[in-house]
Amino acid sequence: MRLVHLSDLHLGFRQYQRLTPVGINQREADVAASFKRAIDKVIALAPELVLIGGDVFHSVRPTNPAILHAFSQFARLRQALPNTAVVMVAGNHDTPRTAETGCILRLFSPLGISVVEGAAQRVELAEHGVSILAVPDLPSGLPALTPSPDARYNILLLHGEVQGVLPETARQLDRATIEVPKEDISPDKWDYVALGHYHVYREVGPNAYYAGSIDYTSANPWGEMREERMAGLHEELVGGKGIIEHDLATRQHTFHPLPVSRPLVDLRPIDAGGMSVDELNATILQRAETCPGGIDDKVVRLVVRDIPRHITRELDHKMLRELKRRALHFHFDPRKPDVVRRSASGAPMRRPSLADTVRDKLETRVLSAELPRDEFVALGLKYLAEADALALATPAALASNVGESVGEAEDE
Repeated sequence: MRLVHLSDLHLGFRQYQRLTPVGINQREADVAASFKRAIDKVIALAPELVLIGGDVFHSVRPTNPAILHAFSQFARLRQALPNTAVVMVAGNHDTPRTAETGCILRLFSPLGISVVEGAAQRVELAEHGVSILAVPDLPSGLPALTPSPDARYNILLLHGEVQGVLPETARQLDRATIEVPKEDISPDKWDYVALGHYHVYREVGPNAYYAGSIDYTSANPWGEMREERMAGLHEELVGGKGIIEHDLATRQHTFHPLPVSRPLVDLRPIDAGGMSVDELNATILQRAETCPGGIDDKVVRLVVRDIPRHITRELDHKMLRELKRRALHFHFDPRKPDVVRRSASGAPMRRPSLADTVRDKLETRVLSAELPRDEFVALGLKYLAEADALALATPAALASNVGESVGEAEDE
C-alpha cells in the first residue's frame, strides 16, 4: 500500500510586481508550474493513496486563474489515476475566519476528492484496510488523536504546528495555526503521520513527516533555504522542495525532490568593513556577475554587512537599478555596523534623529528599477521637513502651509 504525501501548494501566491506576457503575476505563474510538475510526478508514481496536507491556496479567496489551474490539475490527477484515493485537509490559509464564508476546497469534492474542512473526519478506505483521521486547521482546538482499532493501517493527516519543530522566524512570519504537542500526536501509534504547514521537509518522529512546500512561498524563503542546506536538501539553482512516497507495508520511505520554477540565489555576503565606495561597488558587481548562470530572471539576495550609512548613500545606485532590472527580483540588503558601547550605560554617539531614521529606511527600501533612489530619498526628507514646519506653525500659517504643500504634492 503506497501513498504520496504533498502539502503547502499555496496556489495563487503573488510576489513582486513582474507580470507574464498575459498579465499574470510571474511568481503566481511559477508556483502554478511547480504544482503541475508535482502532479506529473504523482501520476508517474501511481500510488494507491494521495494525501494533501493543506494550504492548497495562498488565501481563502484565491484568484480565478489559481482556482481554474487547481481544478484542471486535480481533474487530470483523477482521470489518470481513477482508482487512487485522494484525501485533502484545509490549512490555515484555506480556512475562513467567519462562519458565513465557505471554504473554497469544497469545489474539489465533485472530482471524487475527500475534502475535510471545518471539523476532523475519519476517512475509511475499506478495500485497503486503511483508516485516515483527517484533521484540518481548527482554531477552536484539536479532537482526540486516536487511531481506529479495526483498521490494518492507521494514518493521521493533520495541518498544524508540532511544538518545537518550526524555527522562531517561521513561527512569527506565518499566519497562526493550531499548535500540537508532539506527545499528543504519538507518532509510534500510527502507521504514518502526514503533516502540513511547515515548508521544509522534516522527520518529526517514527513515520511522521512534514512534506514541505512545492515552491518558495513563505515570507522568509532565505530562512527556508538555510534550513534545507542544513538538512542536506538544497541544491543551488534547483532548490530543496519535493513530495514524499511511503509504503505502509514495507515502510520504505522516499523523498522525491522536484525542481522549483525559478531559482532563488543567495549570493555570498560581502563584509564591507574598511572598503571604499569604489571597492564596494566593484565587489557588488563581481558577486552578481559570477552568479552561476547569471542573475537574469532569478530571485536574488545580496547581504552587505558592516556598511556605514555614508557609504550606502554614495553607492552606484544606477548599477543597483540595472541589477534589479535584470533579475526578477534583486534584494540588496545593506546592514549597518553594530554599535559597540564603551561603557555599561549610555551610547558612544548621539541618538539618531527622526530625519536620520527616515533616511536610513528610504535608502534601504526595495524600489523598482525605474525609480531613482536619490530623488526618492530627497522627496521623503522634504516631506518630513514640511511636516516639522507645520507642527510649529501658528493656526493661520498652518492653513496657508497646508494649501501650499497639497499643491506641490499634486504637481510632483
